[in-house]
Amino acid sequence: MRIIFMGTPAFAVPTLLKLHDSGFTIPAVITAPDKLGGRGKKEWLTSAVKEAALALNIPILQPTNLKNESFLQTVNDLKPDLFIVVAFRMLPEILWNLPPLGTINLHASVLPDYRGAAPINWAIINGEKTTGVTTFFIRKDIDTGPIILTKSIEILPEDNVGFLHDRLMLVGANLVIDSLKNILDPTFVSIPQEKGSTKIAPKLQHETGKIDLSKTTKEVINLIRGLSPFPGAWLTTTLGEIKILSAKVVENRVDFMHKHYLSDNKTFIYLKTGDHYISLDKFQIPGKKPIDVKSYLNGNKADTWF
Repeated sequence: MRIIFMGTPAFAVPTLLKLHDSGFTIPAVITAPDKLGGRGKKEWLTSAVKEAALALNIPILQPTNLKNESFLQTVNDLKPDLFIVVAFRMLPEILWNLPPLGTINLHASVLPDYRGAAPINWAIINGEKTTGVTTFFIRKDIDTGPIILTKSIEILPEDNVGFLHDRLMLVGANLVIDSLKNILDPTFVSIPQEKGSTKIAPKLQHETGKIDLSKTTKEVINLIRGLSPFPGAWLTTTLGEIKILSAKVVENRVDFMHKHYLSDNKTFIYLKTGDHYISLDKFQIPGKKPIDVKSYLNGNKADTWF
């Protein structure tokens, strides 16, 4: 089977490696164009998938226009049987409809729940106990095609989006290999998705990360977990927007004396929520590196934040 792989970030790399190690023929990898970044945006940055493809000596295509005739002809000349897409971008029908066996997408949720750009984040933000990955055939409407396989995993209390992302990308890589075995079975039949779910995963906006301390402790901590380590939930303070990267529930009773925050300026910073209190563990002040509370309070005070 000749498979063209499409992907960009680190989430897609384990799947590419699994395909290569499983002996599938990969005539090309399609990934995002290099872009300027780093300090002063003077350094050319390549995608994690490109770096992996270079290490595997797989030819790389980096189109800026997926409908370009020359690009489409190049892809067609490679005679792919199947496309596999993991965290790439929306494909035009003229491209995803090209290979005879179709185009498979790996999505980081159990569809039809959490269709959209940020399924891992929203599963944690919404306090879900489980999530998973799904392989499906791409169709015109995003994340709606017939399902090949799903795999569910537990969301652990200590999971933030970084930890869950790393577990799901490994589970997803194995699911793709199992999905290929299914496709090659002549008796296999994919399963049409159920109608739309009320659980959606829209693209994260800056305002998504704004912490509302009038909400419950559980809601506040889930927002922090669901956006850590990136892009980060944030609070407006006198120092600017401080990103809160981790926090926990305060177990003991605390007298805030009608204030919204409390600190001994040595070991803790507590914030009052709608129903209880949270204790900050790690945060990031604008222009600074992430720091834990005790290290910060070793030379600074928190009682001027608000």
